[in-house]
Amino acid sequence: MIKPDILEKPVNVVYLGIGSNIGNRITYIEKAKSLLLDNNINPIAISSYYETPSWPNPKNPKYTNIVLKVLCVHNPRELLYLCKTIEVKLGRKKSPKNAPRECDIDIIDFKGMILRGELNLPHKMMHKRNFVLFPLFEIEKKWVHPLTKTNIKDLILSLSTNEIRSIKQI
Repeated sequence: MIKPDILEKPVNVVYLGIGSNIGNRITYIEKAKSLLLDNNINPIAISSYYETPSWPNPKNPKYTNIVLKVLCVHNPRELLYLCKTIEVKLGRKKSPKNAPRECDIDIIDFKGMILRGELNLPHKMMHKRNFVLFPLFEIEKKWVHPLTKTNIKDLILSLSTNEIRSIKQI
């Protein structure tokens, strides 16, 4: 048996959400996936694409979203920095909260870690977002919310009927 080098960083299982509602949404998501890979963030499961109305203003363009299960050696703050750097590289600019964007990458869950402050883990609103819960359920049916200990099926069932009806797999 080969002993791992003590200087090697541990590999973390992380769930990322990627969304876009400007331009060719799928192209932006695919470019984001490629840039994540270039930064040693390796997908092990990728959901289908899901389309939802823009929130809170449904008059804005629809969103396309996916969730990735990835392996990475970065710590949460390094990963956040890389995600923000990729968003900017893909054209994201400073804009009002919830404004349309080329690319948005959120850390949904970082190996079950609970953090509050500059970085919130798990993602603060993920348990109320159909565009996170449905793709996450697709790739990780036994996922449990680290803070509330609620399983993903129950989180989905707690969504409003309108939220459940407004999402579609594409």
